[in-house]
Amino acid sequence: MLNIGDFAKHGRVSVRMLRHYDAIGLLRPAHVDAASGYRRYEAAQLCRLNRIIALKDLGFTLQQVGDLLDADVSAEQMRGMLRLRLSELEAAVAADTARLRQVEARLRTIESEGRMPTEDVVVKSIPAVRVAELTAIAGSFGPEDIGPVIRPLYGELCRRMAAAGVSGSGPNIAYYEESPEGDDEVVVHAGVTVAVEPHAGRGFDVVDLPAVERAATIVHRGDMDEFMPTVQQLAHWIDANGFRAVGLGREHYLSCEGGPDQWVTEIQQPITKA
Repeated sequence: MLNIGDFAKHGRVSVRMLRHYDAIGLLRPAHVDAASGYRRYEAAQLCRLNRIIALKDLGFTLQQVGDLLDADVSAEQMRGMLRLRLSELEAAVAADTARLRQVEARLRTIESEGRMPTEDVVVKSIPAVRVAELTAIAGSFGPEDIGPVIRPLYGELCRRMAAAGVSGSGPNIAYYEESPEGDDEVVVHAGVTVAVEPHAGRGFDVVDLPAVERAATIVHRGDMDEFMPTVQQLAHWIDANGFRAVGLGREHYLSCEGGPDQWVTEIQQPITKA
């Protein structure tokens, strides 16, 4: 048998915690010396201790942990619960990481205020283009709402194009418009340049985007979750040079090689004289 100190060491918990578990009846010692009060545990009790800690880390209260253990949760059920919790934690970390990138992008936007390198903005015409596209609704124009919608949308579009035997003939082009339902919702259009005729039954639309006589354009390098400083730089340029935005802007993905931090995207905004 193990004394309480050794049992705590092998179980990677504190002696104080073991005493608390004993006091509430969650994990009783195998033997308590009547004279000294010393607690002793059997090594087999580590199994119960492991389950207690695992369930507690899953967010259950100690009362709930006791009820679950009394219900004799199997090792397989425990593994399933732990896998579920792992998925939840990974999703939370991913969400926090995305929020951190967005905060950093906002900070860079603030830091760049008052500095407008106008050589980065190019005014040009944009030719008409035909795209295969899918659409979906995002909660707002914010990157935190657009990103989780447009990425799987492109994945699904590519899958459907492959199933239909349609290949892209040029870069991907995305554009956005306010939802006719109002509020802050946005209709996200994920498109791939194609050279095919419209045809029903493919599982995606084929649409012609019109030519744009004059557009202010700027190139963004890196993850689109972090493009806010670039977009606002373009907006400042349009306003400062006596133009106003008209129509729907487009994101023209020049290169999607490598990871998102290596992407190259041209942001195209149709303009007219104010």
